[in-house]
Amino acid sequence: SGSTSNMVSLAILASAMLFLPGCGYFKDRHHIEVGSIPDDYRTTHPISLAEQDEHLDVLVGAGDKHISLAQKSVIQGFVAQYMSNGSGPVQILLPQGGTNSAAAKRVHQDIVSALRKGGVSAGYIITTSYAPPTSDGANPVRISYRALAASTTPCGKWPEDLAQDTENKHYADFGCSYQNNLAAMIANPADLLGPRAMTQVDAAKRGAVIKTYQTPTVTAGTDVSY
Repeated sequence: SGSTSNMVSLAILASAMLFLPGCGYFKDRHHIEVGSIPDDYRTTHPISLAEQDEHLDVLVGAGDKHISLAQKSVIQGFVAQYMSNGSGPVQILLPQGGTNSAAAKRVHQDIVSALRKGGVSAGYIITTSYAPPTSDGANPVRISYRALAASTTPCGKWPEDLAQDTENKHYADFGCSYQNNLAAMIANPADLLGPRAMTQVDAAKRGAVIKTYQTPTVTAGTDVSY
């Protein structure tokens, strides 16, 4: 009976050992499957293009009759941005019912002149009004247009405790601020869709470079003593 008991124990042990490699196999396979999930901040926080409102607020006092030189310069910069990224109409929204509504109408023509001088055609300038949230204070005259803008997902997501993470992978918020800053710095968001066409070659500059390359230069030799 002793020998029979020993044989049964050996058989059970052998069966258990057969299952051990299987458990290890599935464990490793599960680790590989989890590791196959994209772990890249460009995939987690992709930069996408969408139409957004670009606007400029021009503050107008109740006694103003014209816009200042500083405001005109800011509007010119805004128009340059529109000429680069926008193609639709430009809206001028005048506050209605506020303390400076009359002054906003007075400076309206100055704003239109600045837009026309920057290259916006008269047919693309649309003037409308809006109801300000309060009747007190200097409600701004808003200039706006719609254009493609680059943006990504909002930052600040921390779904897991990094102290408990043993995988040494990118966390959820990793690279989010970098992607947001990169999207904000792109001058022309359309560049993300494809490269621009090459500009024409400057023939005069090319000829001068080739002439300089083909003309040998004579330099005085120097003796080096060792």
